[in-house]
Amino acid sequence: MANEDLTAPLGMGKRRLLRLPFGLIGAGIVSVVGTTALIWMGVVDDPYGGEPTAVVPLEATVQGVSSRDIEVVEIRPSLDGELGPNMRPVDGRETLGPRYELIDQTLGSGFEGGLSINPDPRVSERSEYGFLPKISSEGVRPLDAYSRPFETSFTSIPKIAIVITGLGLSETGTQNALDRLPADVTFAFAPYGSDLDRRMQDARAKGHELLLQLPLEPFDFPDNDPGPHTLLVSLKPSDMLDRLAWVLTRMTNYVGTITDMGARFTSTRPSVQFLFEKLKERGLMFVDRGDSSRSVAPEVAEETRMPFSAVDVVLDEVPREDDITAKLLQLEGIARAKGVAVASGSALPVTVRQLQQWSRDLEERGLQLVPISATIDR
Repeated sequence: MANEDLTAPLGMGKRRLLRLPFGLIGAGIVSVVGTTALIWMGVVDDPYGGEPTAVVPLEATVQGVSSRDIEVVEIRPSLDGELGPNMRPVDGRETLGPRYELIDQTLGSGFEGGLSINPDPRVSERSEYGFLPKISSEGVRPLDAYSRPFETSFTSIPKIAIVITGLGLSETGTQNALDRLPADVTFAFAPYGSDLDRRMQDARAKGHELLLQLPLEPFDFPDNDPGPHTLLVSLKPSDMLDRLAWVLTRMTNYVGTITDMGARFTSTRPSVQFLFEKLKERGLMFVDRGDSSRSVAPEVAEETRMPFSAVDVVLDEVPREDDITAKLLQLEGIARAKGVAVASGSALPVTVRQLQQWSRDLEERGLQLVPISATIDR
């Protein structure tokens, strides 16, 4: 027997045999468990793999929507950190991933008063600035894909189109127009407006047909400057195309463009011919707001068969209630005489308020409010 065993206290003679490294064993167990958890998280895609699941079979068509009507396309690249079309946050989350969105092609013709808020891949093409409108391989134009349907049963009823311009520049003014104006009023957005994708979605969801304002050179340029991407009569064709491409990619889902200033541009035939050629190639219509009495746009449009409409009355040149009311009466007279009339106005509170009141009993007076695309020969 060892000497230590004789001197050890009673009952403690075997204690050394039980001195195991429990600290090291515990650390090893924790290490194994942690390593296993990390491997599991890295390899397994479904963290709820053990949860009950259900599989629902989908038919080829659902309520008339076929599988070919739904595609996945790349969204327009953001130039200012925006999410882009149809990427609005919902409860702090993106509705889809940061790169793709679902496009429902069947909604382009309108449904229950609303219009599709997604760019139609058939009439969109990618450019260095974003999505440009185009005519599809089947001949579908953005003018066709994004137009608002309207009642055509009574063709003899005089028709009136109202275009509200300058939207997107004022948050309050834009929202006021969205909240108070009927769906058949056409909205024209400024290319320099903020958050145009979101505003486009809001307007289309409420049924409004859209135009994009095209900044054109006035006679007193640069003292009166529509913006850094203004189309000038002195520009080379390549520079003109570059500026035009930038403007046309500011938003999607519009049927055409409307002039922003442009008295000099619209009175210069070569410039108008070049512009109409490019817009027609992209399947868009053109609305002349009538900034110049010398505009050659109507003549060139007829020569080139460009989808064209011209503003007959500017409602709020003098933004007072009585003056706007007088302009609306003038507009009604033009519609009854010609069969169709077009007016433009801004989103000033007084203009929106007068239009809201005027439109309430329009049908009772034998007139029909229509979107701007209904004023052209389709």
